[in-house]
Formats: sequence, structure tokens, C-alpha cells
Amino acid sequence: MSRTFAYARVSTIDQETRNQIAEIGAAGFKVEAHRIITETISGSVAIAQRPEFARLLDKMEQGDVLIVTKLDRLGRDAIDVTSTVADLEKRGIRVHCLALGGVDLTSSAGKLTMGVINAVAQFERDLLIERTQAGLARAKAEGKRMGRPPALSKDDQELVRVAIMVGKPIAAIARDMDVSRQTIIRLRDKLQKSPENS
Repeated sequence: MSRTFAYARVSTIDQETRNQIAEIGAAGFKVEAHRIITETISGSVAIAQRPEFARLLDKMEQGDVLIVTKLDRLGRDAIDVTSTVADLEKRGIRVHCLALGGVDLTSSAGKLTMGVINAVAQFERDLLIERTQAGLARAKAEGKRMGRPPALSKDDQELVRVAIMVGKPIAAIARDMDVSRQTIIRLRDKLQKSPENS
């Protein structure tokens, strides 16, 4: 026989889950108190790392129903939510989301809804990548240096070049300049490849 569970999550201890539980009841879902799982944890934490959600999964069986008020209760982003719903569907558990009209996310209509949500999330990610790349290209065109600042100034690099030319050991140069041996080796290799040294 199918049992109904509810999962309510808030991000901070000054928030309460009571409103979510009341909303589930008002939507006509009857959930026994011992089948209501509440959790206080940031929404940025992946669902797989939420201890109370893990406890909920241990209780649920094939044929059960899980009710949440909003999609963001089920994961930190669209990808997390989608994989959670897919995992629950594989276990034979139906998932209803009140914010989406109480639709069962494992049904055909629910899968269509999730597909649209995923497409929008992917579109937003693509836009973010495009904006980031455009910003980097603009900064580069304006002559802004990208990446980490160099470990050694131009003057220090000249000192290292002279030290290498006179045969000073790499370890000693690194110690004197207070940088790693790898920094000196990279600079040596760069100097050796430079046209001046050809």
C-alpha cells in the first residue's frame, strides 16, 4: 500500500518548516507526523549530502509518494533536482511538487515540466559562460593581464637570468629569491626558448 511522505527544508535555524507542512496539508495530502522529515541545511548543499534526506530515503519504499512544496527543496540546482527525481523514480517513488500544481514529477507531464526547467537552466548556464568569455576577451583586448601575477618582478627575473648564466645552482637561486625551485626552472626554460638566447 502506498504511503505519503513530506520533505521540508529551510536554510537557517531562524526559519521554520511549519509553513511548508501546512501548505502540504492544505493541498489535500494527508501525511502522518512520523513520515514528515524536516531539515535545516543550506540549499547550496547537494541532496546526497543532506543527512535527513538520506534518512527519508531509508524509510521510503516502492509505491510511496514524496511531497515537497518547491523544487529547490530537492536539490541545489536543476541538475541536482533532476538526478534526485530520476533516482526516486527508479526506486518506484512518485514525487509531487506543490509549486508546479502538485504534478507528479515522475509522470509524463512531470517529465515534460522537468525537461523545460532543465532547458532553461542550461540556457542560463550557457549565457553565463558566454558573458564570462566576452568579459575575458574584452579585458585581454584592453591589455589587462589574465591569470596569476608573476612570482618574480622584471628586475628579479633579470637577477635570476644572471645567476643562471654564471652557473649558480637552481636550489640556491630559489632560496635567495624566496620562491620555489619550479618557479626558477620555469623561468630558466622560458629564457632558453627566448629568441635572444638562440
